[in-house]
Amino acid sequence: MNSDQVVTRFAPSPTGYLHIGGARTALFNWLFARGRGGKFLLRIEDTDRARSTPEATAAILKGMDWLGLDHDGEVISQFDRADRHAEVAHEMLASGHAYKCFATQDEIQAFRDAAKAEGKSTLYQSPWRDAAADTHPNAPYVVRLKAPREGATVIKDAVQGDVTIRNDQLDDMICLRSDGTPTYMLAVVVDDHDMGVTHAIRGDDHLNNAARQMLVYQAMGWDVPIWAHIPLIHGPDGKKLSKRHGALGVEEYQALGYPAQAMRNYLARLGWSHGDDEFFSDAQALEWFDLKGIGKSPARFDFKKLDNLSGQHMAAMDDADVLAGYEAFRNVTGEDMLHPQKRELLSAAMYVLKTSAKTFPQLTEKARFVLADRPLECDEKAQKALDEVSRSILKELTPQLQNVSWDRNTLEAILNGLAEAHGLKFGKLAAPLRAALAGRAVTPSVFDMMLVLGPDETIARLKDAST
Repeated sequence: MNSDQVVTRFAPSPTGYLHIGGARTALFNWLFARGRGGKFLLRIEDTDRARSTPEATAAILKGMDWLGLDHDGEVISQFDRADRHAEVAHEMLASGHAYKCFATQDEIQAFRDAAKAEGKSTLYQSPWRDAAADTHPNAPYVVRLKAPREGATVIKDAVQGDVTIRNDQLDDMICLRSDGTPTYMLAVVVDDHDMGVTHAIRGDDHLNNAARQMLVYQAMGWDVPIWAHIPLIHGPDGKKLSKRHGALGVEEYQALGYPAQAMRNYLARLGWSHGDDEFFSDAQALEWFDLKGIGKSPARFDFKKLDNLSGQHMAAMDDADVLAGYEAFRNVTGEDMLHPQKRELLSAAMYVLKTSAKTFPQLTEKARFVLADRPLECDEKAQKALDEVSRSILKELTPQLQNVSWDRNTLEAILNGLAEAHGLKFGKLAAPLRAALAGRAVTPSVFDMMLVLGPDETIARLKDAST
């Protein structure tokens, strides 16, 4: 591996779905690595066997796949590396940076109770820290890291700046439990080192962990990665994002009908900025993204901003990309696959549909004139538009559309001429036409619908509505 190459990682715990906050962390790591020709690695922190299931891991991978966050190499399982973690703990034992602690839970609790009663720090100070090996009993033990008791540890963070932690606030953290299994705090450091991670970009809820994890790096003589602790995402009310604010899992946003491009753009803007730019492409995000642009304050999730960006992306996307995203949306929401004929019509109509929809459900409603089958079911407003007078006008229109050139100019001339003949403004004629062609009162323009449907289907629908 090139020693100058950027290597980032996303290391989620498999809890059943990819949380929106985790998705943003993954995106930041992906953008930073990909924008610099580096590597983006994926590690599943599955040491909690009760919560870690293949299904949960699959849900995370599915969410990342939808967001388009591809990773390099195989997915790393933290649990599978337990022997390596234990090996490092024993290396620190041998070098004197860690020690065996034989204290029982009752003894530890008694220490804390006494310290609390005396108004002292309840951080446990083990009597076994400097005990000679010949005094060790034949009993279960944990392996603790020797933390410095004096001075301070400075975390040089690319987002938060220099963060100083007094060493008397650090405990001798446990690296190996009494059953020989490694702790998360040790496993993270060993994995990051062995994977060659150069930049640890993660939520700022891990900031305090960094001070303790640095001690493992120092004990092993390893290079410390560049830390970048990013603020969490809050709801519009300024409180930590939770279910009461709406969707939490990435797959929920796919099911709500947001294009993946829009989600990438919106998540990138949650806590990071590039001047005043709100709407940008993947290529621009990859070029612009840096750690300096990440703010220190929590970002606030705003559905209105997401909807606005989603609409802009929908309009800017290639027709084929919109269609592919729409079909994936239908699949996720349990809708039937599009009939080839409907797919062809939808593709032909995409130029008008994508500019007026912010999400795929909105696109479905706008595309009703394409997706519906004859005879159309009209909603209440459309039914009112098809009164007796309107139906007679549509009946009059039908023969005028036979054997004419099917282009916008010709159709406009015929329809405008019909409206004038009846002393109507075109809007009065458009309402029953919308009802006849789509079964709805709100639709794309009648000319666009007629051009997409073609003469045969248009005339057939007009006949249905006028009889």
